[in-house]
Order: sequence, then C-alpha cells, then structure tokens
Amino acid sequence: MRLRLEVPATSANLGPGYDSFGLALDIVDTLTLTVHDAPVDPASCVEVVGEGAEALPRDRTHLVMRIIGEVLAAEFPDAEAGLAERLSLHCVNRIPHSRGLGSSAAAVVAGIGLAAEVGRAFTGAELSRDRVLELATAIEGHPDNAAPAIFGGFTISLPQPVMSWQVPVRTLEAVTVLIPEVRLDTDVARGLIPAAIDHAIAAENSARAGLLVHGLGTDASVLFEATRDQLHQEFRRSAYPESMSLVDSLRAQGLPTVVSGAGPTVLVLAEQVPDSAVPAGVTAVRTSIDLGGYRVSREN
Repeated sequence: MRLRLEVPATSANLGPGYDSFGLALDIVDTLTLTVHDAPVDPASCVEVVGEGAEALPRDRTHLVMRIIGEVLAAEFPDAEAGLAERLSLHCVNRIPHSRGLGSSAAAVVAGIGLAAEVGRAFTGAELSRDRVLELATAIEGHPDNAAPAIFGGFTISLPQPVMSWQVPVRTLEAVTVLIPEVRLDTDVARGLIPAAIDHAIAAENSARAGLLVHGLGTDASVLFEATRDQLHQEFRRSAYPESMSLVDSLRAQGLPTVVSGAGPTVLVLAEQVPDSAVPAGVTAVRTSIDLGGYRVSREN
C-alpha cells in the first residue's frame, strides 16, 4: 500500500490574532508513505528532497516517521505488531524551514494524517480531523498553525479545550509572502514576549482582531487598520529587525502587512507587492489560500 499526502504551509497570527488566527497557503509538502510486506532498514527508511534535505535524519528519528509510530501505537492499539517497522517515507519539502510558515506544524499534521490512514486501513477505526487537531496541538503547544493545515482556509482556534472554526474568506483570493534567506528559531521569538501586557494594548488588539475577521469576510478596505499589532511583533523587533523594517516600509505604502507567525517571513494581505519594495535577498511568492487542509490519496 502506498499513501500520498499533501499538507499546506500556514501563516499564523495575521497581526492581532496571536496564537489563535491562522491561514493555509498553497505551498505544500508532499509525502509518500509505503507499507512494505517486510521490515525495512530503520537507518535509511526516509528520503528527503528539497528543504532540509542535507540536514534532516533518514532514520526513524525523522519527525514525521516518529509521529507516525507514536500515533499508531497510541490511537490504533489493534493494528498488527511490527507495522511501523514496515514503513518507508519519501518527502518532497517545499515549505521553508524556520521562516514562520508552519513547517513544523505541517510535519506534525502530516505524520498524524498518515498514521490515521494506515490505522484505518489495518483496523477500520477512524481518526477524526478534530482528533488530529487535538494530537497536533498537544505536540505543537498551540493550534494556530495546525488548525489551518488540517482544515484549510482561515481558522480561529482555542487551546483549552482545543477547538477551531473555519471562517470564510471572501475579500481575498491570494496573498504575498516575502521570504528572507535568514532563519529564526520559534523559541527565540517566543522568549521575547513579556509575560504581562498592558490592559489598553490587549483591548486594542482585541478590537483589531475582530476587525480582521470583518475585513477578510466582508470589507477588504479595513484590512490595513485590522492588521496593526502591538501584542507580539514590536516585542520581537530585535529578533528580526530587517523583517520589521520591511513591514514598516510596506505599511507606509498602505499595504496590510504583518510578520508571518514567529517570523522572519513577512505576509502581505494583497495579491501584488511592487518589485521595487522587495529587498535583495528576499523572495516574493504570490500564493492562493488553500481551502481544504491536508489531503491523502492511495496510489495503489
């Protein structure tokens, strides 16, 4: 049996929706999982092409492979013994790593999604997408990237209990991501946000978060005001000064611009960005919004 899974990149926060808003993008990783008749060499059971090909492990410590094994053991206890030892994985990675585009969440969701399909094939038990979100959030620590990777589109999520809603986007068909060459560790970016926030800042961010929902669903003219954030981006300025300079520059031109996730990629809620506004070393990618989340098909 061979399964093919595609999982989208995601942009979290979208400005004021810290740790709760997420948007799925049409930049996908493609993973092919093969179930062999006999155990495969555990030291070389993973192949990687594209992003991270030179650095990622090729054995069962690979994140996706490790999650497949853990989910099969925990969620499908009736699956036959030794099933995980018969798996090999081929990854075509297109989502940039450590750039704020949800590559880690995509890998986690892909692992759970593949385990769900293998488990269903061998036991008949189903793993709902809501359960996939619960498992992914337990691993990731927050659902803002996992939810759009699972359900697609624009999602609003809560962490406890884990819940997510897909909100229609009617004012925007595509966005632009500006991807720098530099990388940033998410933990470094998170460590810069203070434990307590002034009440006035929180109140203003709440208003802008509500306005962003209105802007994406009904009135694109409010997107510029809706995407101004004071909750996390400014506190992280020292971690990605070039990205914040780009955000400042594009906002000065009237474009609704934010830092994507923990950065350093910059997200513009507009289909076009002038070439003259894109600095050297930054790649501009126009991408449509992925509406379906991860999808799995059986190749034979």
